[in-house]
Parts: sequence; structure tokens; C-alpha cells
Amino acid sequence: MTDLTGLTLSDALDGLNSKAFSSEEITTAYVDAIEKANGALNAYILQTPEKAINMAKASDARRAKGEAGALEGAPLGIKDLFSTEGVRTTACSHILGEFTPPYESTVTANLWREGAVMLGKLNMDEFAMGSSNETSFYGNVINPWRRNDGGNADLTPGGSSGGSASAVAADLCLAATASDTGGSIRQPASFTGTVGIKPTYGRASRFGMVAFASSLDQAGPIAKTVKDAAIMLNVMCSHDEKDSTSLKVEQPDWTKAIGEPVKGMKIGVPKEYRVDGMPEDIEKLWQQGIDWLKAAGCEIVDVSLPHTKYALPAYYIVAPAEASSNLARYDGMRYGLRQAGDNLTDIYQNTRAEGFGAEVKRRLMIGTYVLSAGYYDAYYLKAQKVRTKILQDFQNVFEEVDALLTPTCPSAAFALGERMDDPISMYLNDVFTVTANLAGLPGISVPVATDHHGLPMGLQVIGKALDETACLRVAAQLEEAAQFKAKPANWWSA
Repeated sequence: MTDLTGLTLSDALDGLNSKAFSSEEITTAYVDAIEKANGALNAYILQTPEKAINMAKASDARRAKGEAGALEGAPLGIKDLFSTEGVRTTACSHILGEFTPPYESTVTANLWREGAVMLGKLNMDEFAMGSSNETSFYGNVINPWRRNDGGNADLTPGGSSGGSASAVAADLCLAATASDTGGSIRQPASFTGTVGIKPTYGRASRFGMVAFASSLDQAGPIAKTVKDAAIMLNVMCSHDEKDSTSLKVEQPDWTKAIGEPVKGMKIGVPKEYRVDGMPEDIEKLWQQGIDWLKAAGCEIVDVSLPHTKYALPAYYIVAPAEASSNLARYDGMRYGLRQAGDNLTDIYQNTRAEGFGAEVKRRLMIGTYVLSAGYYDAYYLKAQKVRTKILQDFQNVFEEVDALLTPTCPSAAFALGERMDDPISMYLNDVFTVTANLAGLPGISVPVATDHHGLPMGLQVIGKALDETACLRVAAQLEEAAQFKAKPANWWSA
């Protein structure tokens, strides 16, 4: 039998449909793989093997009755940002302690309704604040990839969805849920040779997701192929009355976009994404992507997004401001960690000081500062005006092109610890991705090559609002042209 954990989601579903193997068999294979690998990679912070096997058995029973859902029997990993009924959910923060939700997030409820199986909760940066998965209360996630120069330095899988990316890359789940506030799906996908898509803001419900920045957060999948990402997106996205920002719009079957010809599409190449000091590998990668799309019949158009240079500063005002508001609820009173104090103020201060990590505290202080009297107009209001300008830039450009092609990240994966002492250097990881969040646009990262160290690199496609189809069409074309088949050598369970 084929190594079950090495299958793509699409191939696994085909195998389950043809009864080549059962959900219990493939789930058991994943449970065993996680048991062997997780000590080295730390991708899962909570494994749920008994629950997984029981869900798999129930799935096999439904399939035997002819009641199979779209993801029937598929074992998945769930980012610890998504509330799972009866299963601990902490956003990898000490302040939530052993919080076990009595309810299910809409995204995960959609997955279970279609027959998916939960393998466990995946590691992430605390409250999704980070670009390297080094801020988790449960420790760093390790990228399964290593440099080919003989060094054994542990590399970041990216963040905040580092556990999701590492698990998919190391074949510890068929696919995983993730979330993207400033690039937290696309950047980890680029660093681990996986596919990650952030849909249009409002496509996927935020109900039951632990909030970071409510106007930026959006759920999406990390998967092994573009088709797998489309399969996941079909199920994860839905209109939801419980989320006031959820869009009540038609949802196509995104798998139909895979393989559609891109001939005649106009692809924009924004000049502002050529940043100083960008590695030669990234420049070459970008040009290669342009050449592939030209060869496929696309028209390449040089475009300008003039307010791009203000995107990162605006993001790091808006996101911490919203985080400051959202995280005010963690006070030690109702759930999670509670530290003793002589009075109410002391309890608040002691709980929050003990419960939040250094990066979360940094962003909360920034957020509280920019929202405070006297600074609100100078910072927060100005950042929101810049955000509007960034959206207008995209709207202007999309009058003449169908999608944009950019690098996903300014570098390949870097070593853990390399940038933790330099927050600005860390924040620059998001320079190519935050614009899509500020404008609410869909974006996808697809792996296409390795750098001179043998590490994966991705290209990003940004589409018009509600045009995930264009993103997937172009990404599938890049995937087909690149024929990226590289996998990390298995050192973690050897």
C-alpha cells in the first residue's frame, strides 16, 4: 500500500472513495507519524488520538451507508486559534490556561459536518502575534526543512501558523486550518514548501476564532497542493449569521478553477515590491514566475501601488490597536489564568503580567498608546486613512489587471533566534503580505523553487475582492510550470 501519510488530500479522498483504505487506517497512520515526529518538530501542542480514531470509525460507518461528506474521513490538524468543543483551546497563550470551549468555531464545525477527522491542535505564535512561531507558550515550532550546507540549525516554519505549516510539510496531517492577519498563512507556506491561501475578508466566519485584530483576521487552509487548498476552502468558507462581518455572497466550487487556462489574463507586477536588499534568489524567482505566466499566454503589465511603503507602519498601528481592545477581556475574572492580588487592580495587573508573553505585551502597549487620548488622531486615525489609500491603489490597478504576482516573502526560512532581538527585522517578514489584509483581498502562496541553501520559496498571487478563482487559476499554472516536488529529508523521526 502507498505510504498513506504522503498522499495529497485529493488523492486521499479518492482512495477513501474507492475503498482502497479506510479512514481508520489513514488516521492511525497519522497518529503514529505524529507520535514519532512531534518531539522533534513541536507542531502539535495537543494530540487527540482517541478522538481521531473514534471520528474515523464514525466516518467509515457513514461512508458504508453512502452518506459521505466532501472531506469524509480526512485527518486534519487544527490551529489552536479555532475553538473546538470539549478540546482545550488557548491560542498558545498562558493566560488562557486550560480553557476548554463549550462551543465550536464555525470553520471547524463546517469541517466536521463534511466528515473531517481532528488529529489535534497545532502550535502557533501566541494570539497569532509573530512571524516565526517563537512566541508560543508551548515552545518553538521547528521547520522540517534544513539548509543543505551540512548545518543542523533549527529553522523557523514562519508564523503565526507555524504549527500548521510544519505539520503539512512533514506529512503529519493531510491539510490544516490556519489564519492570516498580516501574512500568517502565506509566509509559513512559503517557508515550508506548502500552499496557503487567505480568502477575501468575510468569506470565512470568524465566530469561535480567538481574536487578534478583528478587521484583519481571516481563516484559510495550508495544504500540499493548490487543488487541496481549493478543496479545504470550499468547506471552510460560508456565510454565518453569528459573524457580523461574514459576507452573504455566492460561493463557487473553487476546485473548478484548477487547470483552467490562464491565456489572456492580465497579470500585474507592482514595482514597489522590489525592495532594497532583496536576495538575488527572490529576484530570480519572481522573474521566473513572470516568464512562466508569459509562456502560458498571460499579458504581463507593470503597475504601481504607490502607498505600499506605508503599509507596514499602518499595519503595525491598526493591528496592535485592535489587539489592545480585543485582549482587554483577559482579566483573570471569568476563565483562564488568575493570579492573586491584594485588590482588583493587582489581580488584573498580576494576571496580565504573568499570562501574556513579551511580544504580546509589546503589541498591547503599542496599541494602547495609539488609541490613547492625544495620540488617536496622530496615529490610529492616520493609519486608517493610509489603509483607505492602499485599498484605492488596488482598486485602480485592478481596473487594468486580473491579478498581481509578487514574491511571498523577502527571504527563505531563517534560523530560530536569528531575529528575535530585532522586532523591526522580524516585522519586515510581512512586507509583501500585509497589503492584502489591509485591503481585505484574497492572496495565495505557492511553492515554486528552492534557494541556494535548498530551502523552499513561494510566489504570491493577489486577486480582486471575492476573486479567489483568479488566484487559484494563476497559482495552479505556476504549480504546473514549476513542478515543485522537493520534500524535506526526514530527520525528525529517523
